Amino acid sequence: MTMRVPEKLTIKEIKMYQPNTIPYQQHRGFRYTFKAGHLSLGLFFPIEAFQGDAPAMLSQVELANCAEELGFSTLWFRDVPLRDPSFGDVGQVFDPWVYLGFIAARTSRIALGTASIAIPLRHPLHTAKAAASVDRLSDGRLLLGVATGDRPVEFPAFGVDPDQRGDVFRENLDIIRRVQSTSFEPLQWSRGLLAGADLIPKPTTNEIPFFVTGNSRQSLDWIARESSGWMTYPRPPQAQQLFVQNWRESVKAQVGETYKPFFQSLYIDLDAHPATPPSPIHLGFRLGRDHLLTLLETLETIGVDHIILNLKYGRRPAPEVVEELGTYVVPRFNAHL
Repeated sequence: MTMRVPEKLTIKEIKMYQPNTIPYQQHRGFRYTFKAGHLSLGLFFPIEAFQGDAPAMLSQVELANCAEELGFSTLWFRDVPLRDPSFGDVGQVFDPWVYLGFIAARTSRIALGTASIAIPLRHPLHTAKAAASVDRLSDGRLLLGVATGDRPVEFPAFGVDPDQRGDVFRENLDIIRRVQSTSFEPLQWSRGLLAGADLIPKPTTNEIPFFVTGNSRQSLDWIARESSGWMTYPRPPQAQQLFVQNWRESVKAQVGETYKPFFQSLYIDLDAHPATPPSPIHLGFRLGRDHLLTLLETLETIGVDHIILNLKYGRRPAPEVVEELGTYVVPRFNAHL
């Protein structure tokens, strides 16, 4: 006798019909952004070009809506708690959780990612509650990028020993995952004890997909085993191909054939002339869209699953660039998924 599978499944039903399904792969934001063998494109906030370290943050809701309508898969939010003028970039200025809620209320389909929450600088219960709240309020659109933090001024300000941040990262992340996927389970860690209480809300799936940024002072095997995917940095395609291969081999060794995406950031200054050849800028290229398409196709071929485009160093108005990308570039890749 064949069991009929309903068209729409709850997570509990998914486990019943497909016992080997990994819950985070059924997460709405994950499914909207990632598909094996297929490249998708996202945008970093702030969606603007700016000089210095602080953006104007003008028309960001309109640009987010435009990106959603044009088919970008994900908007990415940074966690920069303090302004350090020597670092050169304060991200989207606003607290990432507040801003995620603000943008979530003004969009409906596009996934919303953090790139990345500095786990050691935040209490794990606050992080867990904020992430689950955004995931619930956005109807399952949150992708949780996590990192150790990298700005020296932050660690003394938040009372974190920078030499221990890898250990704190791993411990805090473990608490975040456990309180989101259990109820009233007693938990004790080096800086806290949870007993007789439970964290609410719970996310839309058993675990919000989370992605380690860089190495975050962890081994590649640990990242491959524990995370939902790996977020790393831009490199020339030949060099990036080696990182992709190492990632796939590590994932296979740790968890078998489970799909765990590999993705990266990329800064672009999109020239108005489509045929403008690429020239290097910080963490990316100044180039026309013809060469951008070629670059993205190459990265897709070597196995990159998602690219987060950053417009900071651009010379053209962001609305023009987003419109051009959405008209000529996004349709080639985000053929939704």
